[in-house]
Amino acid sequence: MIRITTLLIALLLFLQTDLFAQDSYQVPSQELVNLVDGARNPSVSFSPDRKTLLLQDVPSLPSIAEMAQPELRLGGIRINPNTGGPSRPGYVTGFTLRDMETGADREVSGLPENAVITNVSWAPDGARFAFLLNREDRLELWMADVETAEASRLADGRVNNTYFGSPYSWTRDSDALIVRFIPENRGEEPQQSTAPTGPVIQENLGVTRPARTFQDLLQNSHDEDLFDYHFTSQLAEVKVSGDVHMLGEPAIFRSASLSPDGNYILVNKTERPYSYRVPASRFPQNMQIWDREGNMVHQFAELPLADNVPIAFSATTEGPRSVSWRNDAPATLSWVEALDGGDPTVDVPKRDRLLQLSAPFSGEPETLFDMEYRYAGLMWSDEGFALVSEFWREDRHRRTWKINPDQPGEDPFLVFDLSTEDRYNDPGSPQMRRSEFGTWVLNTMEDGETLLMTGIGATPEGNRPFLAKQNMMTGEREEIWRSESPYYERIVTLLDEEGTKAITSRESVNVQPNMFIRDFASGELEQITHFDHPTPELRDVYKEFIQYEREDGVQLSATIYLPPGYDMDSGEKLPVLVWAYPREFRSADAAGQVADSPYRFAGMSFWGPHFALTQGFVVVENATMPIVGEGDENPNDTFVEQLILSSEAVLDELERRGVGDRTRAAIGGHSYGAFMTANLLAHSRIFRAGIARSGAFNRTLTPFGFQAEPRNFWEASEIYLSMSPFMHAEGIKDPILFIHGAEDNNSGTFPMQSERMYAAVSGLGGTARLVMLPEESHGYRARESVLHMLWEQSEWLNRYVRDAETVVMD
Repeated sequence: MIRITTLLIALLLFLQTDLFAQDSYQVPSQELVNLVDGARNPSVSFSPDRKTLLLQDVPSLPSIAEMAQPELRLGGIRINPNTGGPSRPGYVTGFTLRDMETGADREVSGLPENAVITNVSWAPDGARFAFLLNREDRLELWMADVETAEASRLADGRVNNTYFGSPYSWTRDSDALIVRFIPENRGEEPQQSTAPTGPVIQENLGVTRPARTFQDLLQNSHDEDLFDYHFTSQLAEVKVSGDVHMLGEPAIFRSASLSPDGNYILVNKTERPYSYRVPASRFPQNMQIWDREGNMVHQFAELPLADNVPIAFSATTEGPRSVSWRNDAPATLSWVEALDGGDPTVDVPKRDRLLQLSAPFSGEPETLFDMEYRYAGLMWSDEGFALVSEFWREDRHRRTWKINPDQPGEDPFLVFDLSTEDRYNDPGSPQMRRSEFGTWVLNTMEDGETLLMTGIGATPEGNRPFLAKQNMMTGEREEIWRSESPYYERIVTLLDEEGTKAITSRESVNVQPNMFIRDFASGELEQITHFDHPTPELRDVYKEFIQYEREDGVQLSATIYLPPGYDMDSGEKLPVLVWAYPREFRSADAAGQVADSPYRFAGMSFWGPHFALTQGFVVVENATMPIVGEGDENPNDTFVEQLILSSEAVLDELERRGVGDRTRAAIGGHSYGAFMTANLLAHSRIFRAGIARSGAFNRTLTPFGFQAEPRNFWEASEIYLSMSPFMHAEGIKDPILFIHGAEDNNSGTFPMQSERMYAAVSGLGGTARLVMLPEESHGYRARESVLHMLWEQSEWLNRYVRDAETVVMD
């Protein structure tokens, strides 16, 4: 009898465990299913002439069967070998054209049923657009005509979209495209021998070659052969009439860019030797200039394997980089070269040099500008100047200079001098317009001295996007328009070069974002889209943007959500879920600046913490967790201490408001937010439970830097160890849920990170659960995966937080 009773008890315990330890996909409550399957608004794109609005149908989440299609991982790139494109691409399924003048809609015809469409691109004249139609065994180049609203296949070849950048680009006259095709006679895929031919050997002969933590690298000679096979392309010019003209010989093309006058093609090819330590972006490069027939007219640069680049921020490669055509000239190349060997620790007066070389490319390169900091961007004007930006990561200093590219001897003029952390004084970004070549140049006014600027308009009251005129020479600024409460409105695109009208996106806390035409002079608004609320079941969620202060005086902010039907006057304190992501700052004042708006739409997403609203939680989203290091201090020197201060502050604020029960609070986050979560549970008892998704927990596995940490492990071993929750797993006394994509390819967040962290917590007697999602990477996309994630998160919070007994935690 005793034996039978023991067996029954054991069986009951097994069944109870199995109920929460499923190995099949689970489905959460219907409310959460609706959150995942809710209506998706179309994505929108405006033609370059602003006469047509393209509405692109966005499908629901893909199935796990779609995610399980064949995949190769080569040199840090994941491809589908059957299609010749990226694995698991995002896509649209159909098009509707809307006439901006009449408002009439026309559905684009000619598409097959269940179309899978990627890489949509307008022709410069706005008369048509191209796209790739994804078949099971190929990618096809298609084109749609705006006048007829008909789509058809443009060329018979199989497009190669495996490598960097877009697989095609329009010519400036909109008459043709330069396309990468799979070579017609490439043969069968290389097969790996069943028996190895020898060991895989890597060697370093005393050269410093640090590298960040990369994934999906080449592993052996067979991978190298596969890399050659799948990434080799044949360039061709495809006319809109369908005529195809092959250009040059097959190669592994990184890019192919037409000169503004259309007479030359700048091609960048990847060549051997490859590396097993760094991804394909670091492989040797061969840059050449071709004519329109595919004949080389100038050998521009041959760059070696970049496997010895310093890991410090503001480090870069040697030799030409950021090579491109001048947008304001017929055929002039511009590029940047490091003057310090790419090493920011070298003490030199100037670090980068901007150069140019004009057709026929037979002369010597001309120096345009030497920079004290690292090059950070270039914008051309057809008014005889360019704006060049430089940036230094250590102190977040950014400067923008006005230079004369046609008179390099002229002194540069400083236009902007700012800290990238200082949101409140951000002048915004210059607006662009089309040049006579069809390229993008600065949209200037008043004899070229004034820029049209747009920006998010950060203020202590929240973001208020703006449109302004700024005189580059005097600094005088005239504000044309700024978003006003109770709406959040931002400029999508200007409708004229004078900045009198624009298409904006407008929303409020309770009103779904939609597109409008705004007349800045009259203030008139004309609504041009009428998208419905995507989650009507959660329409009555209460949302509020809050600001508060932590103990050391740093200002913090967050957005809180209360479940539908919650009575603010009831005095009921609800369980809490805080969702956050730490960020580093060099200034406490900058860390305290507001980075959101109180008037943003209360949109509900399955990806973030909003699921907990359906379970009766107060949700705190984007709770700021600034990690500040001023002067000689590095932010990470007090990483854990600052996390704890910020966490206590947000719970204090909820308690002050009388809505949150701090004894039933959970913390969660994704990626670096998961790292934060594990650290908070390891070093404090502030939270009852945690959700850590796709995180890294042992920083000795990322020894050459992580996130914003500039030092390597051997320079700051105490910091690496103190910040690694794996090293403090014995301190995790509260339940922690680990969720990770089994195929995570994000740098540093190997799936092993969660597996080992779970092993540590469980091995030390902690309460933990590990969920590895098949076929998923750093973010989760399959419907089955997302639904299961929501089920796991809901069950975890309900069991260990919402329904837990109220106790005082030490």
